[in-house]
Amino acid sequence: GRAPPCPLQHSRALYLSIYLLTILTGFPTNLLALHALIRKLRCKATPNCILLLNLTLSDLCFLAFLPFKVAEARAGRWPLPAFLCPLSGLFYFSTIYSSTLFLTAVSVERYLAAAYPIRYKLRRRPAYAALASLGLWFCSLAHCSIVYVTELQPGGGPANGTSASSKGVCYDDFTPSQLQVLLPVRLELGIVLFLVPSLLTSFCYCGFVWVVVSSPHIRRGKKQRAVGLVAATLAVFIVCFTPYNVSHVVGFVQRASPSWRDKALLLSTFNASLDPVIFYFSSSAVQHSCRRFLARLWGICSLPPLARKVFYRRTEKLTPGPPQEQCRGLGGGQVCCSKLTPGFYPWCWGPVGWSMGLGPGRARAGAVGVRAGGTEPLGDTLIHSA
Repeated sequence: GRAPPCPLQHSRALYLSIYLLTILTGFPTNLLALHALIRKLRCKATPNCILLLNLTLSDLCFLAFLPFKVAEARAGRWPLPAFLCPLSGLFYFSTIYSSTLFLTAVSVERYLAAAYPIRYKLRRRPAYAALASLGLWFCSLAHCSIVYVTELQPGGGPANGTSASSKGVCYDDFTPSQLQVLLPVRLELGIVLFLVPSLLTSFCYCGFVWVVVSSPHIRRGKKQRAVGLVAATLAVFIVCFTPYNVSHVVGFVQRASPSWRDKALLLSTFNASLDPVIFYFSSSAVQHSCRRFLARLWGICSLPPLARKVFYRRTEKLTPGPPQEQCRGLGGGQVCCSKLTPGFYPWCWGPVGWSMGLGPGRARAGAVGVRAGGTEPLGDTLIHSA
């Protein structure tokens, strides 16, 4: 019989699958978020928008260096020039921790805006958010420069006359002298750049949700968005960042890198795919871009009713200009539909209908129209007729 694949082959397949999945899902969603946030910044710069923009850039930078990991996993060794090893490691690890810092900054901004709305609004300046972003970038890059320090230790690379290519590994298989420097720094990274930000994020979002949910003046939709934002952020911290940073503590106690550290690090790559979910709940500009993109890509016909309810609202802000109309004779009368985007007719009206407070004879998409002389829905065929 055929021999089963060795564990190394299984490991390579796992790494390649997760890396490619992250690239395929992370790049388009983060580029869409980047486009939306830049458009919003041109109209009106806000601290939240600046922080989200930096978080998006962090994810895109991470994704830009992820193909190096794909090449390493595919070859089973480091196949690229030696100088790219510490460079890719620096950006790979620093963008992981910059994501935690920017997620924490967003949570602090949300909490201050909800808990102290008047005082915070008086002191709210986009320049402060820009300066804070520069400080967070410097903090993550400075801490993760340990990659270069480790590579220059004896047996770590150029200082010993070897390279990542000749050793066959990149930032792995450390010598005792390297671990003596690396393990305490990893512990410090886990405390300063993960534990403290995660505790601060949890505190801020607990207070934020309490203020939003307990307020009788906030609409139910905004309350649901707030809960979704908190759930998505905490999921990123728990799933993507916690296992990897726990490995720092275990490694420091055992005085050696845990055998499962690489698997824990692999989970952190999902951060680039999950952050766009946070963007969706955090920014109305990203929400509008998602709806606009889906409307142009598929049109309302191809979406099931549940997705249509989530991604489309009663709004004419999706496209500028006056709405177009398309009418069809039906049952002795005429029923017309307004067109906001190609293939998108969200409003219909006729001689007889129901209003829901929206004006005589109007109905939402999904209950898209009313037959003349009755209340039977017309269905999607009328809305999307050519």
